[in-house]
Amino acid sequence: MTASLTQTARDLASGSTTATRLVEEALERLAATEPDVHAWVTVAADTAREQARALDAGPHRGPLHGVPFGVKDIIDVAGLPTECASPLRAGAVAAADAWVVQRLRAAGAVVLGKTVTTEFAYFEPGPTRNPRDLSRTPGGSSSGSAAAVAAGVVPLALGTQTAGSVIRPAAFCGVASYVPPVGALSYAGVHPMCPSLDTVGFFAPAVADLALVRTAVDGRADVPVARTDAPTLLLLRGDELGPVEPEMAAALESAATALTAAGARLTELTTPLSPLIDDHLTVMEHEAAISMREDLTAHPDELSDILRTMLEKGTTVGGAAHDAALARAAAQRDLLLGLLGDADAILLPAAPGPAPVGLGATGNPAMSRPFQLMNMPAVAVPGLATTGGLPLGVQLVGHPRREDDLLATAAWVEARLG
Repeated sequence: MTASLTQTARDLASGSTTATRLVEEALERLAATEPDVHAWVTVAADTAREQARALDAGPHRGPLHGVPFGVKDIIDVAGLPTECASPLRAGAVAAADAWVVQRLRAAGAVVLGKTVTTEFAYFEPGPTRNPRDLSRTPGGSSSGSAAAVAAGVVPLALGTQTAGSVIRPAAFCGVASYVPPVGALSYAGVHPMCPSLDTVGFFAPAVADLALVRTAVDGRADVPVARTDAPTLLLLRGDELGPVEPEMAAALESAATALTAAGARLTELTTPLSPLIDDHLTVMEHEAAISMREDLTAHPDELSDILRTMLEKGTTVGGAAHDAALARAAAQRDLLLGLLGDADAILLPAAPGPAPVGLGATGNPAMSRPFQLMNMPAVAVPGLATTGGLPLGVQLVGHPRREDDLLATAAWVEARLG
């Protein structure tokens, strides 16, 4: 795995490395891993080198000065195609950077290229393989971004999440990821699917790196300080949301034991959340059918079977059903936020188990669906593994108005699981 983003940023600030050197190292690592991993769809080598040279020749730009990063290929980068893994967008060059890309560039980061996405960020897989086991899926839809970080090519990559597309790939690939609340970051310049659910997210080697990125995007210099006191956590075993594989259940139990031994206070969360899975599907299908109405009407044969089927179903979901699903989610959210008034985060599996064998599917997002519908931020925390060494991720879900606290709590948990 690549060095932590935080350490890389320190090395750049101290002058012990340069933007040019980091970009060249990233390109070398990409060339070495790409024949097996297939994480990248476009590599902007020349422009990355040019930007790195400019950064090395000028003043220190910001907290991410010289850090190379990857961008999921539904997010616009000026001068590069945004193809969304679909022939319907082939060769569609973006005229401007997406808002989040602008913010990372303003902090000094360097775009290395575009990473593989599933078709329109839904479930039709791309060619990307899991760097931890090439026979397994990296997850989706932010497949290439998770794999690019896990393969050690870049210490930072952008993804998006509508169901579980940032949390699940991080868990499968053994890296950290963060999903802010829906609406916390502008989605301008990102291909939309479901406005009530879509959000940009980040991948990095470790949780502390995510806090650095989150504050850099905001233009803040005050990276949250490390947490020293033990948190209070609500433990959700995940069984209610869907089948949890035995090794994941055992790993979560082991994590709970280790965190309790370190001083954390854990209480079982018994609030029923499984009805929100169907509500998430209702909202997703309805809004996706609206967002992609033109593609479905004009080019149905250019869509994969799985995407076309979902969009066709979405055309039958009425506005009343959609609004009722959102209302139920809002009521449940109020209940959970009340519980989080006395606790720091909810601890649960990030995925039902390790990455499944095969590249024909991207895994089950059930562990993320309810929280994405409730617009609650989540962190995928690496550190656990199966007996065979495959990554197992847990996630922490927190209060939407306490993002810094959630990231600090996740870093505390990561340190006790590592």
